[in-house]
Amino acid sequence: MPHILIVEDETIIRSALRRLLERNQYQVSEAGSVQEAQERYSIPGFDLIVSDLRLPGAPGTELIKLAQGTPVLIMTSYASLRSAVDSMKMGAVDYIAKPFDHDEMLQAVARILKERQEAKSAPSERPSTSRGGDKAAASNADGEIGIIGSCPPMLELYSKIRKVSPTDSTVLIQGESGTGKELVARALHNLSRRAKAPLISVNCAAIPETLIESELFGHEKGAFTGATAGRAGLVEAADGGTLFLDEIGELPLEAQARLLRVLQEGEIRRVGSVQSQKVDVRLIAATHRDLKTLAKTGQFREDLYYRLHVISLKLPALRERGNDVLEIARSFLARQCAQMGREGLRFATDAEQAIRHYSWPGNVRELENAIERAVILCESPDISADLLGIDIELDDLEDEDFNEAAPLAQANNTAHEPTEDLSLEDYFQHFVLEHQDHMTETELARKLGISRKCLWERRQRLGIPRRKSGAAAGP
Repeated sequence: MPHILIVEDETIIRSALRRLLERNQYQVSEAGSVQEAQERYSIPGFDLIVSDLRLPGAPGTELIKLAQGTPVLIMTSYASLRSAVDSMKMGAVDYIAKPFDHDEMLQAVARILKERQEAKSAPSERPSTSRGGDKAAASNADGEIGIIGSCPPMLELYSKIRKVSPTDSTVLIQGESGTGKELVARALHNLSRRAKAPLISVNCAAIPETLIESELFGHEKGAFTGATAGRAGLVEAADGGTLFLDEIGELPLEAQARLLRVLQEGEIRRVGSVQSQKVDVRLIAATHRDLKTLAKTGQFREDLYYRLHVISLKLPALRERGNDVLEIARSFLARQCAQMGREGLRFATDAEQAIRHYSWPGNVRELENAIERAVILCESPDISADLLGIDIELDDLEDEDFNEAAPLAQANNTAHEPTEDLSLEDYFQHFVLEHQDHMTETELARKLGISRKCLWERRQRLGIPRRKSGAAAGP
């Protein structure tokens, strides 16, 4: 069982993170500062250290050298992302922005521990990429690309990734939500000459419109109310590396104009500044929307669209990938069993048939959540189709933060609205339309018990447009 050290001075956050990790079969120790961690533990003896950046006394980055090679995952707020990137240059394995989703944290922890284990065994176990022919290589038996699947569309995608990665060309990744666009972006970065430099990932839909320009391009002191000091943006933080802009179709037009300058001139200008500065950044963008149509209707800059569309990669939906779905499902099952200590579980015949023939509107993300739920609930070695819960009418709303109805019930208790005759889908739509005029997106997400990103994705799925900034409640 992997042993993880949490270093966090806020007791509530530290306790919540400890419970989350322990529920997922990790052994956890904790400390409130670097000094306490040094006094209580042998820091290099842990498998992973998760530390807040800002701590009383020494900062969390001090743990990097104390860990002597043990990976350190830095937690930080959005306001400190530049410092988090600096910590990666000091040797941190990655950073995660607060507040984080539970799934996001668990995925980061699992990935880091897996990479550490692979690094330990790499000299003796790394297979030859030529063995097994093109199909074996393309299905990533050597972990080169890190995406599971060997259906024809995916083989074609792997070939394009290998061709495009060594270049600095801008790449536009297209595909439905949940298909794994960030995995493709990470593969493009890892196989490029920029692999040792930062990969900065930004979800354009998760940042309020009023903050997106400052977050991306930085600002000078006094540029706007609350700008008490100058700060570098995420484009600047990605200098020398790769900038991944997920859901770029949600980027406001003003920010699009600034991004176009980055692509055309290789320079940025902070908000409130009259001077430009050069940056060396490779841009990878992703969207599930039709940017060409948005450009024709004036919702997306046409000149930016053509700048982004240098290389286009299309990710197929899970329902279009044939037997890949079973391969992916078995991989998720093995991972969940290892994390939860539930060895020996397998899919029953009816479960495999259901997995193969179901349309998976939520794609890979929905599949992963269905399997996690089944592993938790399974009381025998065989996982049945019923446990996957994919044959019910509202299964497409049970992925991600809708795994259980509890958050919605909590929101209902807050709002004192009857929901006995409403489905989860009906309730979500009813709640958002009822309260969006006097609640911010953050408040709506909190009341529903979901993340801002999840709220945005539900809006997209149900056709509920997000209110533009300038409305009474703000973004």
